Amino acid sequence: MKGCAKIRFPAASLMGLGETKSSPGYGNPPWIFKGRYTLGGFFLANYDDSPAGVFDELVVIAGIVWNPPTSCAWAARVLVNSEEACHHGRKEVGLPSQVARFSKRITPVPRQTKDKFGGFLNMIGVGTTICHSKDCMDVQVTEVVGPASSDICNIKLLTDVPTPKFNKWMGPSITMSLPSFSGQTEYNPNLLKYSCRLACRVRAVRPAKVSGPSPLKKERNHDSESRGFTAEEVVDNARNLSISVMLSKPILALEFNFLEMQVEAPIILSNNTTSSLPAA
Repeated sequence: MKGCAKIRFPAASLMGLGETKSSPGYGNPPWIFKGRYTLGGFFLANYDDSPAGVFDELVVIAGIVWNPPTSCAWAARVLVNSEEACHHGRKEVGLPSQVARFSKRITPVPRQTKDKFGGFLNMIGVGTTICHSKDCMDVQVTEVVGPASSDICNIKLLTDVPTPKFNKWMGPSITMSLPSFSGQTEYNPNLLKYSCRLACRVRAVRPAKVSGPSPLKKERNHDSESRGFTAEEVVDNARNLSISVMLSKPILALEFNFLEMQVEAPIILSNNTTSSLPAA
């Protein structure tokens, strides 16, 4: 997962010759902040069998929300290269699904020298020693809306191609349930909750390197905000926020192999489009 909570302080504005001005409420530094945060991240998958056939999926998780007795994920954007999967996600599951292109390029990774702790780190999947079976995969994701297209991100990750070595540790076998919220979209206005049951082998890996499109569209200034948002600006803002989640500093990356996922039918929690849930 990646942390999406950031506090960013811009440089102080210059007043006259080097004089700075502070907000009266802040006083002198250091400034202390107390509160809580939530986590976000993304999920990149390649399904070789599904009701929609073979397809790729990129899910951007905006955050984790609290729904006693557990926390639930909420997807901000779902990108798939299948029209059927996109339609089903929108209408049946209430997902913010969009059609996208997934362009993949694989290049061999040269052998690297073991570091001092390479043996142990490679046993748990996060070492710096790379064997010949490791290749680098670049995945370029481009959102497609009618005749128009917009680059979303490039994801660079190390992968076993074509298949993992039989003698390589792929992590323990686990089963788990991942509850999630969805809905309140133009295609499904209800607030929904559904569950994904996973059975797979899981292990920690080095995080993928993610780069966004260049350049991102600039944020609007205060004067333009007072005039309201156009439909195009609303779409661009939602897209940029999703990209920002993916560009956040990673704190954990997990690889799921031999994955089998069962998605249950959603249940309707509320048809009130103003419903809100607290962050975890």
